[in-house]
Amino acid sequence: MVVGNQLSLLAHPVLSLLLLAGSDVTGGELGRSPNIVLIMVDDLGIGDMGCYGNDTIRTPNIDRLASEGIKLTQHIAAAPLCTPSRAAFMTGRYAFRSGMGSTGRVQVLLFLGGSGGLPPSETTFAKRLQQQGYTTGLVGKWHLGVNCEQRGDHCHHPNQHGFSYFYGLPFTLFNDCVPGEERDILTDLQQTLRNLTLMLGLGLFTLVFVRACGLLEVSLWLLAALFLLSLLATAVWYLPFKLLPTWNCIIMRNQEVIEQPMTVETLPQRLLAEAEGFIKRNVDRPFLLFFSLAHIHTPLFNNPAFAGKSLHGRYGDNIEEVDWMIGKITETVDSLGLANSTLMYFTSDHGGHLEEADSHIGQKGGWNSIYKGGKAMGGWEGGIRVPGIFRWPGRLAAGRVLDEPTSLMDLYPTLKHLAEDTQPDRELDGHDLMPLLEGKVARSQHEFMFHYCGVYLNAVRWHPHGSESIFKVHFFTPNFSPPGAGGCYHTKICQCFGEHVTHHDPPLIFDLYRDPSESHPLTPATEPRYAEILEQTAAAVERHRGARSDKQVKILWRPWLQPCCGTFPFCGCKEDTINPQNQ
Repeated sequence: MVVGNQLSLLAHPVLSLLLLAGSDVTGGELGRSPNIVLIMVDDLGIGDMGCYGNDTIRTPNIDRLASEGIKLTQHIAAAPLCTPSRAAFMTGRYAFRSGMGSTGRVQVLLFLGGSGGLPPSETTFAKRLQQQGYTTGLVGKWHLGVNCEQRGDHCHHPNQHGFSYFYGLPFTLFNDCVPGEERDILTDLQQTLRNLTLMLGLGLFTLVFVRACGLLEVSLWLLAALFLLSLLATAVWYLPFKLLPTWNCIIMRNQEVIEQPMTVETLPQRLLAEAEGFIKRNVDRPFLLFFSLAHIHTPLFNNPAFAGKSLHGRYGDNIEEVDWMIGKITETVDSLGLANSTLMYFTSDHGGHLEEADSHIGQKGGWNSIYKGGKAMGGWEGGIRVPGIFRWPGRLAAGRVLDEPTSLMDLYPTLKHLAEDTQPDRELDGHDLMPLLEGKVARSQHEFMFHYCGVYLNAVRWHPHGSESIFKVHFFTPNFSPPGAGGCYHTKICQCFGEHVTHHDPPLIFDLYRDPSESHPLTPATEPRYAEILEQTAAAVERHRGARSDKQVKILWRPWLQPCCGTFPFCGCKEDTINPQNQ
């Protein structure tokens, strides 16, 4: 009996130790906030991965994340273009609230040397986690601005928005970064300015010739004025546009320009090495890593290790390279023993770019599965429904699929919750996903979601209580070109205003539960709740119209704001990859 009591006494501390040892299986180290690894691909279509139905492009590492975690099937971007979508993702608020929308043809930042960007007054999830003691890092694409008033004020820079460490592209990857690729930015304006410059030059040459031959008296003052006007026209065209690779295609480490223009061919390997290095340097403390890939935005990479390996040309090769990079990040997390204490998240900023194709490479944009539309097409589902995968072994059940409406904006309140941040905040449009992910609730908090094209409210979705239906109401839709096509192939980017859209009165209504491809508009004859849908969404729109910012995306190039390695305008340097200075 005494022996039994002694064994019983010994059992209590042993049991306690076992429980403590097992705590890693249920959410990480005791008393420590979880690590966060966020992975975002640029322009990735929801149909480009095996776990979302693609059976020809090989994505075993992304598929593994889904099988070991939770896959969201109705994960929605707040905008179908990168700048407004990423602003909403970072802040948990629709882009119009921070002035990151546009009324005109340009809906994203076009010049790194512009004053537009995420306002210094805005709060990002990185800033909130930094205040909670996290080490925060962004590796890859930013595209939310750099300077405000002068070169070097860095008011929009990632370091000012909560990221302790930044390495990557303060702008984005685009065609002008690669010699021989077609131009991307304001090509019609470039052509107009070029023609004007040539006309002025030709006129000046003609007048000089006429005067020299004595055929006509031409004032020297007129020739001087025309010469100065020609110089001005040349500068307005040549400096901002012909030197775009120097101005926009740069790499920064924190606030220092370390490569200008950048060497695109080695960019994926460098971004991956930086992301892995950040994880390894911070293994002993809670960290947030936002790994924002340059893939799969054009120009597509042409890595010999993946070239010709897929069944979908260069685009498929790039997807398989992305999958390999995801595998390396996952391997780094797991090999350091961080799997059970790290929440990993995978997504895209918006849908694939359907109009991106040429005769040499073929299709260069993604596949948005059965969903209509794509990048820059307002509220059509193909441009805003994106992959969403969460993995956290021991905390989130493996292999689950959630069909409830969720948003990229939900990451902000979710990360706040995980960091135990209870401080007051601004008005948020996202919701904490943990109750849904952990199975504590079955229904999303998003009864209504709002879809924007620029600053214009384009569509609303309503998920009524007690119903599987998800109704989508389109107030206007972009006009596809040529007629009957599935995108804006004449302009490559759909516009949100004027003759570029068709307004619908009454609005177009679809039930995404029964008609996910938005092919069959509902009518009063086919939908008993038709009138109720219009009433409920109209009331939701009125409640939604809150504080708006009068600011919009600013696109003009301002030389005095241009980040520069060296003395402006003689900017140029190459990164020292032999002796990197990681911090």
